[in-house]
Amino acid sequence: MNTKIWNLQQDITQEDNTYIYNEIKNIFENGGLVAIPTETVYGLGGDARNEAAIKKIYSAKGRPSDNPLIVHIHDIKQLECFTQHITQEVKTLMQRFWPGPISFILPLKKGYLCESVSGGLSSIAVRMPSHPVGRKVLKFVDLPIAAPSANLSGRPSPTQFEHVYNDLNQRIDGIIDGDQSEEGLESTVLDCTQYPFKIARPGSITKTMIESVLPDSISSVEDLNHEKPIAPGMKYKHYAPDTPITIVQSIYKRPSSEKNWQDTAFIFPKNKRDLVPKEAIFMPLCENEKDIKGANRHLYQVLHDIDQNNHINHAYIFGFENNDDTTAIMNRMLKAANYTVVKGEEL
Repeated sequence: MNTKIWNLQQDITQEDNTYIYNEIKNIFENGGLVAIPTETVYGLGGDARNEAAIKKIYSAKGRPSDNPLIVHIHDIKQLECFTQHITQEVKTLMQRFWPGPISFILPLKKGYLCESVSGGLSSIAVRMPSHPVGRKVLKFVDLPIAAPSANLSGRPSPTQFEHVYNDLNQRIDGIIDGDQSEEGLESTVLDCTQYPFKIARPGSITKTMIESVLPDSISSVEDLNHEKPIAPGMKYKHYAPDTPITIVQSIYKRPSSEKNWQDTAFIFPKNKRDLVPKEAIFMPLCENEKDIKGANRHLYQVLHDIDQNNHINHAYIFGFENNDDTTAIMNRMLKAANYTVVKGEEL
């Protein structure tokens, strides 16, 4: 398959790119797949009403078909076609956080979306992205677009065009080059099919932020070991590079120089550089341990980078202290490391 590339970086309103948007719309309407930029990660988009298109998404990614997809919209009015029983509390959160990096799991009104997009569930996850290119595509196409991350299933999610190209070139119809994703982690997924709500997947919209709008509205973080997942990233291997990685907690001094560290990468904040063995490969994750936004934004980039470096056989990544702000990044890091964690003194 010949994958078409469109460059829509920066301010897309500066020139008339209508012909590009018409090409993209035509692909979607004919059951094709296009990778689109969002503020979280790049998404692999297909018409959520088209069973053949959704099957192509699962096939292109190598994704299990019981792993539900998030449907992307540009206008809240689109929800009328395929959701029902949206409470005032949910509407309040939508008004506060949309467009933005949060997905709401809502009761599904059957008959409009194809059956496989929800993984056979009676609910559907929906998001309204804030990325200017992604939003313009969704508005121009004016279809509900199912869009999981645009990568091979289990691999680190793509935050740059190159990540998508390396995984999916020749597997999909097109890729939009639309800059680096600003957030860098997938959206928060909030299960709104019950009250209090549950966070099914943590993201940059935190429990504290949600409860600043609706106090005491979150019961807990959802158990991530469902037999039948209600949101992406809950059941199967996710976010993992080919290079083995280990999380390092509570590191206060540089590891012994008696070991050979030359083929080892340390993915640490810049201000922790003195804790990295001199012979090791230092890969900065963020400015310091409080720069969680920077860590979120750069995590997947670094995970992609270690696989591109033939000199790295293993990587250690800095483990952040557990709090509301770090829940999302530690969730991704633990899965990427297959829950392998050591203390600094064990190195």
